[in-house]
Amino acid sequence: MRPGRESDTPTPLTPGAYHILLALAQGERHGYGIMREVERLSDGAMRLGPGTLYRTLKDLLNAGLIAESGERPDPAHDDERRRYYQLTDAGQRAAQAETRRLARLVEQARAATGWDVGEAGDGVARRPGLAGGQ
Repeated sequence: MRPGRESDTPTPLTPGAYHILLALAQGERHGYGIMREVERLSDGAMRLGPGTLYRTLKDLLNAGLIAESGERPDPAHDDERRRYYQLTDAGQRAAQAETRRLARLVEQARAATGWDVGEAGDGVARRPGLAGGQ
């Protein structure tokens, strides 16, 4: 994985890294909470197994895009072995840059093909007057 770098053209994030950053944009979470939030945000399309999750968290930590939270919930209500993660400023910038990159990609695809996704996301439709995607 090559997370976003500080430049005008950031390196694209992997889908897993991007989803993790999105999950943490809403607040700090522990590993299992991140897994559940990624699945919820993607309507079940993205499921991170423990190996992928923790390998990606390690990469994001090393890149400075996330940090371990120093604050812990009340031990009476949580397992003290859990590690909580939070988005860093660099992580927020990387997620925002990736969101812009993906939005541009979708617009380019629409312009090039005439494809559009219905509201329910259940199929691809062509704009009227574009035969064969031209």
